[in-house]
Amino acid sequence: MAMKSSSADGKTRSSVQIFIVFSLCCFFYILGAWQRSGFGKGDSIALEMTNSGADCNIVPSLNFETHHAGESSIVGASEAAKVKAFEPCDARYTDYTPCQDQRRAMTFPRDSMIYRERHCAPEKEKLHCLIPAPKGYVTPFSWPKSRDYVPYANAPYKALTVEKAIQNWIQYEGDVFRFPGGGTQFPQGADKYIDQLASVIPMANGTVRTALDTGCGVASWGAYLWSRNVRAMSFAPRDSHEAQVQFALERGVPAVIGVLGTIKLPYPTRAFDMAHCSRCLIPWGANDGMYLMEVDRVLRPGGYWILSGPPINWKVNYKAWQRPKEDLQEEQRKIEEAAKLLCWEKKYEHGEIAIWQKRVNDDACRSRQDDPRANFCKSDDSDDVWYKKMEACITPYPETSSSDEVAGGELQVFPDRLNAVPPRISSGSISGVTVDAYEDDNRQWKKHVKAYKRINSLLDTGRYRNIMDMNAGFGGFAAALESQKLWVMNVVPTIAEKNRLGVVYERGLIGIFHDWCEAFSTYPRTYDLIHANHLFSLYKNKCNADDILLEMDRILRPEGAVIIRDDVDTLIKVKRIIAGMKWDSKLVDHEDGPLVPEKVLIAVKQYWVTNSTSSH
Repeated sequence: MAMKSSSADGKTRSSVQIFIVFSLCCFFYILGAWQRSGFGKGDSIALEMTNSGADCNIVPSLNFETHHAGESSIVGASEAAKVKAFEPCDARYTDYTPCQDQRRAMTFPRDSMIYRERHCAPEKEKLHCLIPAPKGYVTPFSWPKSRDYVPYANAPYKALTVEKAIQNWIQYEGDVFRFPGGGTQFPQGADKYIDQLASVIPMANGTVRTALDTGCGVASWGAYLWSRNVRAMSFAPRDSHEAQVQFALERGVPAVIGVLGTIKLPYPTRAFDMAHCSRCLIPWGANDGMYLMEVDRVLRPGGYWILSGPPINWKVNYKAWQRPKEDLQEEQRKIEEAAKLLCWEKKYEHGEIAIWQKRVNDDACRSRQDDPRANFCKSDDSDDVWYKKMEACITPYPETSSSDEVAGGELQVFPDRLNAVPPRISSGSISGVTVDAYEDDNRQWKKHVKAYKRINSLLDTGRYRNIMDMNAGFGGFAAALESQKLWVMNVVPTIAEKNRLGVVYERGLIGIFHDWCEAFSTYPRTYDLIHANHLFSLYKNKCNADDILLEMDRILRPEGAVIIRDDVDTLIKVKRIIAGMKWDSKLVDHEDGPLVPEKVLIAVKQYWVTNSTSSH
């Protein structure tokens, strides 16, 4: 264990190596009473904990505050000999996205946006170094200030301030970017635009909770839905609009790098209450309506699709759009035709906005069974989407027994649906998972999160805005944390035994499928806290633990926190790896005591920025 000097004597005490199978927690408490934090505020924390009395579930030797600076941890000589030190990558990799690398992308075909899809580096080209933060990097502002302001040093790209100047997307002011809340289709502000949508779509009562924003720009739509308790999953490609998804995440808005191309979206069937395209440049009528069919797959029965911009109201706007009216007319005809085939009902069209609603079941759509254009998907598993080719086929509704029954089950309004038994559970759709097992899982996660808050009292204070759960299960961790101050990206690994992401969405939470043998579709430094429950046990012998931890480091902000829950043998191996990664860490017992073989590894990433002399 690394020990640093107290401020009283200013000298470094001897490092002490201790391994005890039983509880280390109280030892950490005693140590923390005099230990100086690596970030300069440890004395006050130690004094506070001394005054409050010993609590053996607290880890006072880790500082979870943000100070924008840090020191290297001290490792004992015998331990250092075994530690593999990971060096910083070169400064040119500060915004490296391994599976959306611009240079690699340009080697792929441009047809159907193939070059903007995921193309991960082969094993021999993987970086085995730590992605640096840019010079001057600071912790983002807290929400809600972060909605409107982003530090320039964190994403130093001014192109959008020029390109989108008249559309009110983003402005550069001094050392910050300001986001006025405008967009291409809502230059007067997202709030007024959403008010217009809300006159048709029931956003106020919790009926609409989850949304998908395709081609999101800087995600102002999702940002301004937050106050209405709607959670939007936004995506946009890494393209000429440099860093738009990075800006979204710096603002504290859920977003991933993604595109509608040739591969299915990484979301489950019947996930979203509404989907949105605001001048997103997706050719909705192309490929026999394939992209609309994919939106239909992920849209819940009764859900809404919003199209804002071309070709809606083309008769009035074709001159302003500088496009031939014949092309726009044909584009709208194809969209209307595809929507009719999907059995969507058009609810609204005014100005440049049109809104359709998906039927609650197939009862009103019987006539399309005889339509030769209605090609129904044959797959037994409509959630099997990872790297699967998109098809021009209609995903069938689940069967119903009456004309007014909601296919797949009716959801309660939010927040009631968060802790209600989801239809996928109550119907027995997930083999081997009973209602009792689901409710027990919820109880366990409430207990775990309560223990986490004793370890890190800043967990739900707003210190951590963007949170990721790398192996989310039913979303119990996110549900126990649910707050207006934060959001959780619930990741369900593609190799997980059971597909539970549909349950996550039925709870009113958001998430995504992903394989952790590859890099996640995000920019570096986009998450404040990462949680991993038995992830390393799951991926044992599947891929290299070093690569998973390096990816965690890439997407974690400086001074961000990590919570890893796993069996003790696995965590000891993980702890040995992260000792070479500029992380400070402590291993603590399960909340039920030292005899439980499951332990918790808590870590904090040190603050450091790029050094132009690094050579990797």
